[in-house]
Amino acid sequence: MRIKAAVVRSYKEPISVEEIELDPPKDGEILVKTKYTGFCHSDFSFIAGRLGFPTPFVPGHEASGIVVDVGPNVKNFKKGDHVIATWMIACGRCKNCVSGRAYICTTSHMLHSKGSLLDGTSRLRDLKGERLNHIVFVSGFADYMVIPEEGAVKIADDFPLDEACLLGCCIPTGFGAVFNVANVKPGDSVAIWGMGGVGLNVVQGARLRGAMPIIGVDIEGSKERIARQFGVTHFIDSSKEDPVPIIQELTGGGADFCFEVIGDPGAQLQAYWSLAIGGKLILIGLTHYQETSALPVYYTPIHNKDILGVMYGNIRTHVDIPKLADLIRDGRYISPKHLITKKFKLEEINDVYRTMAQNKIIGRWVCEFE
Repeated sequence: MRIKAAVVRSYKEPISVEEIELDPPKDGEILVKTKYTGFCHSDFSFIAGRLGFPTPFVPGHEASGIVVDVGPNVKNFKKGDHVIATWMIACGRCKNCVSGRAYICTTSHMLHSKGSLLDGTSRLRDLKGERLNHIVFVSGFADYMVIPEEGAVKIADDFPLDEACLLGCCIPTGFGAVFNVANVKPGDSVAIWGMGGVGLNVVQGARLRGAMPIIGVDIEGSKERIARQFGVTHFIDSSKEDPVPIIQELTGGGADFCFEVIGDPGAQLQAYWSLAIGGKLILIGLTHYQETSALPVYYTPIHNKDILGVMYGNIRTHVDIPKLADLIRDGRYISPKHLITKKFKLEEINDVYRTMAQNKIIGRWVCEFE
């Protein structure tokens, strides 16, 4: 079928919005009418070439929609189901899956690097017949998606789909970093670099855990208002002040947990020096694949500091995403509607990309399809 999609053909050229061909779902796959797709900083990294992903590809990994067709042997979905796309699918057979770490499934990582679905092939072609790569099984910046059945989570029909798309990435990533990786306890001090979609959900997770203080750091001072709305007790505009001595003073010697959500080596270094003895540095943001960091590892054993990486909040997608939806419905978690600050059309994606490059996006901007 012919669909409309954003296509990244070259890292040196603007994103192309064009008609492409989408093949029908194969065994164990579903066809989804895309309703909403969030523009995550990871999308920016893919489009900018920071991750070295092979072009051409259709970006977008934080999406929601409605099932319009199912392929052979699909067991858990039918036409009309409302779904959230997820981008880590447990194969159930690799070493990480069988050891309970399906959030870093080796098979998924290998297939991600190839830009394929689970069978190693793509459903996306341009009008000349050239293959287009999938981004992490989703490719949500298109008005239809073919995704594996295992890569979809069913949600209630009355859950707003614009809010639901954020459950595909930024909410579980931030929440899981606090609950599953750091295991923050009441009274622990927390500092977070980056007040974007993921960072604000780290804030909210820390608030729910009873952390104090919760310090937000960003180079854009206009993000203070939304950061306080989500739960920071202190905000530091790092374009004007060095956050390290401020955090050291606020916490009486350093934060118990520092979360770096940007993927910037300079921010990582600030976060490291802001840690208390025995503190933990949680790295969430994606750096350029060729970048290195100048972290002073000499102090890591002496001060008993930990450096921990996070992938997708270390969540169990089909368990934790429905639980988060329940927390939102019960009013125990700030509604994603407060995170969505703008909706845009697919044709505006280059403007959105440029705005994110300038660090001017507050909250989450979401693409709305017809």
